Amino acid sequence: MEKLKMLGKIKYLYFENKNIIRYLKEIEGKKDNSIEDIMISYDFQAGSYTEAYKREPKLKEYFCSCLAKIINNLEDYDSILEVGVGEGTTLGPLLKKLKKKIIKCYGFDISWSRIKYANKFLNEIGINNVYLFCGDLFSTPLKDNSIDIVYTCHSIEPNGGREKEALKELYRITNKYLILLEPSYEFASEEARKRMEYHGYVTNLYKTAKESGYDVIEHRLFGVSQNPLNPTGLIIIRKNHEEKKFEKSIQHPICCPVTKTDLIKKNSVYFSNESFLAYPIVEGIPCLLLQNSIVATKFLD
Repeated sequence: MEKLKMLGKIKYLYFENKNIIRYLKEIEGKKDNSIEDIMISYDFQAGSYTEAYKREPKLKEYFCSCLAKIINNLEDYDSILEVGVGEGTTLGPLLKKLKKKIIKCYGFDISWSRIKYANKFLNEIGINNVYLFCGDLFSTPLKDNSIDIVYTCHSIEPNGGREKEALKELYRITNKYLILLEPSYEFASEEARKRMEYHGYVTNLYKTAKESGYDVIEHRLFGVSQNPLNPTGLIIIRKNHEEKKFEKSIQHPICCPVTKTDLIKKNSVYFSNESFLAYPIVEGIPCLLLQNSIVATKFLD
């Protein structure tokens, strides 16, 4: 939390195009990127992805068309979630390209400001059926087997060394398919590999998925990348059909990130009667990170 006292200085570093995550990491002499470092860096970047999309939408539209083609070939599904949704510049165009109209659409990001921009962007392109909230990839506020298709788009990327934790959590919330569009270390050039290692990116997603016993039905280069030194790989994991599936009677998959139990909405707060934690809703955006929680044992009194 000491780093939060430095936000004024970090603002100037951002405007000087400095690598914020690397700067914050070097302060503590750490090799890996922390969740706090990632959150601060991404929050300062908010707005830049929307601007990039508007300047040159063709590459992103093509990227989303390729992803839509993959999803359209999967079995029936009723819900979809983008983990690390950013400003919605992938989720929005993707939803327009899917053959099936999905009623239950979700997205979360660790950055509040990115969700703010995502809400604005989705509204501008006529998408109004997406539920967005703040959440942590490693402690998602979602119930087991609650989303038919869960996908990522370079959102696990900065969490090198935590591949097993990330996959375990994403597999938990997935009901049918987990689609990973992440840096492909296996198919990358030597130069690209060194760059991934330098930035602390994930390098063992496929190996970890196989060692964890997940049913990997496809693994290849995705074929569309914004940066040749950060090639996008595709990994599709099918959820074990013998495991208990999401009960359709449960209407809302959102839950307390600590207890994974239902939340009660009251005014501008979500409250867990099991953990006694309250989570604020800021400008309509639920803040469901553990760091956002308030101990409120008498909230319902």
